[in-house]
Amino acid sequence: MQFLIRPADELDVVAMAEIRARRWGTRDFWMDRIGLYLKGEYFPQQALPPRAVFVADDDGTVVGFAAGHQTQRFGCDGELEWIDVAEERRRYGIAGDLLSRVGEWFVENSLRSICVNVDPDNAPARRLYAKHGAVVLNAHWMIWEDAESMSQPVV
Repeated sequence: MQFLIRPADELDVVAMAEIRARRWGTRDFWMDRIGLYLKGEYFPQQALPPRAVFVADDDGTVVGFAAGHQTQRFGCDGELEWIDVAEERRRYGIAGDLLSRVGEWFVENSLRSICVNVDPDNAPARRLYAKHGAVVLNAHWMIWEDAESMSQPVV
């Protein structure tokens, strides 16, 4: 499967919201939340302005996305806010490529320690993060002590 990882724009918000709403919430909820985040008008707890959102684009169709920002939460430099891939497009390496790209953004912006909130029961996400170098911070959080490991492709 060929796909392109590129910066998200406002035209991608609907597709990102639809991907998120399949698992939790409504399309309208996510359109508002993601749209405001992308415009820099929604700030998760302890978030700071620098942020990035990337999409996985398969011939004009958004099939996944990842977002991150600078933070002060848990003494981290950055936080992975969201990463999600359309159910039917999972298991093709899209999440790993999105994670690597947002990791590159963290490195480019000198944000080294990166945290992510992850449900203790979300074994697939925990495996993905661990595969890319994250370790357990506490029951609900994992951390990359150096974003370089996050940005490295896994073979």
